[in-house]
Amino acid sequence: MTLFKQLLNMITATSVFVLSITSFAHDHQGKTMSKTSPQISVQLWSVKDDVKADFKGTLKTLADMGFAGVEFANEFGEFSGDAIAIKKVMDSLSLKGSGAHVSFEQLNDKNFADTVKFYQTLAVDMLIVGWDERAWHPEGIKEVVALLNKLSVKLAPFGMKTGFHNHDHEFNAFEGTTYWDYLAQNTSNNVVLQQDVGWTTYAGKDPIAYVEKYPGRTLTTHYKVKLPKGTHGKLPIIGQDTIDWLNLTKANMAVGGTLWLVVEQEEYPNGLTPLQAVAESKQGLDKILKSL
Repeated sequence: MTLFKQLLNMITATSVFVLSITSFAHDHQGKTMSKTSPQISVQLWSVKDDVKADFKGTLKTLADMGFAGVEFANEFGEFSGDAIAIKKVMDSLSLKGSGAHVSFEQLNDKNFADTVKFYQTLAVDMLIVGWDERAWHPEGIKEVVALLNKLSVKLAPFGMKTGFHNHDHEFNAFEGTTYWDYLAQNTSNNVVLQQDVGWTTYAGKDPIAYVEKYPGRTLTTHYKVKLPKGTHGKLPIIGQDTIDWLNLTKANMAVGGTLWLVVEQEEYPNGLTPLQAVAESKQGLDKILKSL
C-alpha cells in the first residue's frame, strides 16, 4: 500500500469516527440515542375538501408553504386510485410521502397486497392506523395490540412499518395505566407510536413525557393544537397556543427518533380557510424551529 493510500484511509476512518460521535445525543437518563433532524410534513386531512376538489393544486400550495412532505389520508381527488400519477405530481413538487393513515381493513388479508403496492409506489414506508374504537375498549385494545404486532412482522419484508395514532380516548385509565401505555408496552418496538400532541394535551397529559417514556418510537408525530377545556386567550394555531413546542421538538430529536413533524389542522379560527390556518401553523412552527 502506498503512503498516499495509507493517509487516505486514515483520513476516511477519522471522518467516519467523528461523524458517528457527533450523530448521537444523550437523553435525560444517560442513554445514548441517535439524534435526528426531522423534516416537516402536513396531514392532508387538514385540507381534505381542497384535496378532493383539486389534489394537484392543493399540493402545490402546500409545497409553496415550504412543506417537505405530506401524510396521506385516503383522499386523492382527481388521481384517486392512480398511484403512479400521484407520484408524478409529488416528484414534480419535490414532495415526499411522510406516511399514510390507513385502517386495519386496508391491511387485512384481502387488501394487504394492494395496499402495500399502492403505497410502495408512493415511496411511503409508514402505514399508521389513524382510528379504531377498539383502542379504548377493555377487550378491544388486546385485539388492536395483536393486529399491530402481526402487521409489524408482515410489513417488515417490504421495508415498511405500521403504527397507531392516538386521540384523547386512549389516555383513559386501563389496568392501572392508560390504554395508550398498554398499547405501547405490549407492541413490538417496531410499531410506531404516532403521538398526536393536540389530543395528548387535551387529555391532560404531557407530550414530552410520552416521547421520553418510549424512546425511539415516535418516528412520526402530529403537531396539532387542541386547546384544553377552559383555555382562554389562545388559538388552535401552532405558536399561539399552550404547548411547549421547543422542548417537545428537542425531545423528539434526542429521544424519540422522530423523522417527521406532521402539521395537522382540524380547527380554523377567526374565519381562516383550512389552507390559511395550515399556513399560520407552519409559520409558527418555523419560528419555533429557528430557536433550536
